[in-house]
Amino acid sequence: MNYKLLLLLFLPFLSISIVNAQENIAIDTTEFDIFGDTEYGFSLINEMPLTLNMEKELELSEEAKDAQKRKEKKRKKKWFYGMKTKKGFARRGYGEKVELEIFHYLKDFKETDPYVPEIWWYDFTRKRIRKTGKIEDKRGVILHGPYKKIVGEQVVEEGIFYKGAKHGRWTKYDRQDILIDKQKYFKGWPKESKVRYYDDKLTKLKEVVPIVYGKKNGTYYYYHENGTVAIKGEYEEDMKIGKWVEYYPFRLRRKKEIQYPSDPYDDSYQPFISKEWDRRNTVVYEAKF
Repeated sequence: MNYKLLLLLFLPFLSISIVNAQENIAIDTTEFDIFGDTEYGFSLINEMPLTLNMEKELELSEEAKDAQKRKEKKRKKKWFYGMKTKKGFARRGYGEKVELEIFHYLKDFKETDPYVPEIWWYDFTRKRIRKTGKIEDKRGVILHGPYKKIVGEQVVEEGIFYKGAKHGRWTKYDRQDILIDKQKYFKGWPKESKVRYYDDKLTKLKEVVPIVYGKKNGTYYYYHENGTVAIKGEYEEDMKIGKWVEYYPFRLRRKKEIQYPSDPYDDSYQPFISKEWDRRNTVVYEAKF
């Protein structure tokens, strides 16, 4: 038998089988692809080496994972309460009295809580941080995230904001690094405050009694059902102090002012109505001194 002739006849078919076998081997290597989705971009499918040091390659794979974790941690560094922020600075003064504020602000504008009386934001026009009842989107940015104020080289105040409202623990220090004040907030209100609502869904705020260190301290608010302020005044050590104001349920129009002592321990002071208006904003009564 002429073996050379038979070999020549079957050689094309043998070549095809070898090629198919090689292709099958290449496809089956997907289960060994330990470098998928890494920054090295190396794939055993496309660049299969003749010899493979698995221990070394696994070390590289772990390094890739660590690098990815560091990258993700860095990316999340400016995220607070699930919202992306940017870092900002505000500087005023000269020499040892220079005041530096380091803050974070929301990258995208968010609606603030309409009940929170003080919203902190950075004013592009004045180039400084302000606190007001509300903010216009194009005029500034809402503070959100860690905040720190430094005078000279001393941190004098630090805390965190939530959509423009003080949140968590806030501390103040003097120039000798001595703690002079510490308070806790929950999204703009003293954390221990007592709150009442008009509805069961807790969407229409009715009353906020400020509690600090177990006593009434701070600004008291009572709201009309339409969300406007009905009564506003200050407490100190469980006592009403200063001017308390009652409002009509529209346009924040004043209805009555009642004057309380400035000193909560002044027992001799008798509160009195200092001024009163009708619904048309006309003064109907004013105390004479």
